[in-house]
Amino acid sequence: MARQLVPAFAYTVVYVKDVARSVAFYSDAFGYKVRRLDGSHRSDSSSAASCAATFDSYVVILTVSLMVSRWGELESGQTTIAFTPLHQRETDERTGAVRTPAREGERGPVEVCFDYTDVDAAYKRAVDHGAVPVSPPEVKEWGQKVGYVRDMDGIVVRMGSHVGDGTPHV
Repeated sequence: MARQLVPAFAYTVVYVKDVARSVAFYSDAFGYKVRRLDGSHRSDSSSAASCAATFDSYVVILTVSLMVSRWGELESGQTTIAFTPLHQRETDERTGAVRTPAREGERGPVEVCFDYTDVDAAYKRAVDHGAVPVSPPEVKEWGQKVGYVRDMDGIVVRMGSHVGDGTPHV
């Protein structure tokens, strides 16, 4: 008997310049809880630094591992928002390099959209935490209140009120 395949939308992966910084920004600016931030999916950008010092004829060598965060996750209901670096040696050759907007006024082919009950407060919080204002919240012709900001990587974030089922988008 054939098994029915029913997908569940599990992850949205956002490619960013600095994973730890982006995870902190989205947590602070939009109110998400950090689920994970670590060095998994490691690349050659992890490194170690050493220094030596002499104390009373003893040489002490201190080695510090500098691990670059390669993966971060935020809890977002049933779908996880994940962050990973723009370039990954393990996937770039297979799936191609990530394209980012080349100049001011361009945007990537995807925007992230978050629902809020108080869009004005959400917009203010985002801007207060470093989001770049694009368009303040306004009520659209279909009845939804929507505001736009950009994150530090230029990704457009749309904050809007929930539109219920059956509401036409004219």
